[in-house]
Amino acid sequence: MAENCSKNRYEFDGRIRYSEIDHRGTITLPALINYFQDCSIFQSEAIGRGTGRLREEKKAWVLSYWQIIVNRYARLCEKVTTGTFATEFKGLYGYRNFYMNDGSGERIACANSIWVFMDLEKGRPARPTAEHIGPYGTCEPLDMPYEGRKIALPERWETEAPFPVRKYHIDTNEHVNNCQYVQMALEMAPEDIQVGQARVDYKRSAVLGDMVCPKISKEEGRIVVELCGEDGSPYAIVELK
Repeated sequence: MAENCSKNRYEFDGRIRYSEIDHRGTITLPALINYFQDCSIFQSEAIGRGTGRLREEKKAWVLSYWQIIVNRYARLCEKVTTGTFATEFKGLYGYRNFYMNDGSGERIACANSIWVFMDLEKGRPARPTAEHIGPYGTCEPLDMPYEGRKIALPERWETEAPFPVRKYHIDTNEHVNNCQYVQMALEMAPEDIQVGQARVDYKRSAVLGDMVCPKISKEEGRIVVELCGEDGSPYAIVELK
């Protein structure tokens, strides 16, 4: 049963920077995702379960699934509050919600996510201990439309030119950062779309020097991008609506 949320929620205040906007003058989807990702990192650091501590244990929480809903993209210089909390820990997995509110408290974006606890030394999932999950607590999930993790794959694809994983794609786990897959998918999109919902199913981690072989499908109401390795198996599947 989820506890009272006030003590288990983490929030930070921010202001939309010029470096975070597009030609419309509003925050980009990758920048919004970075706010969410940073918020979870801030919480972990604040409770003593940050990246340095986990690295010493050769453990990590690895993102497995995103569902991000954007009601409105915040504008340049707009003040926002970003928040996060865990909703459940079950087996190998942790479930976490995110939100961004504007200065009046209106919810302008939210997200659901699934994370898997990894033993980096063994290269496989591991069951987190009470020490790993207890400090987070849990809260009741956000009131938002939840979609299942499985993204329906199109029947027809168009292949795009392969490209290598670059240094700027890599995070502290020596893998391509979660947000970079969304940026890659947006680069594949044929038109200047403004996404209302993004879902990402992360399959495996790409590392420096890997080749990414993208495929794209444009359907009514959505674009699906599959970012594959040279062997054809996907690193991530991204759906943009």
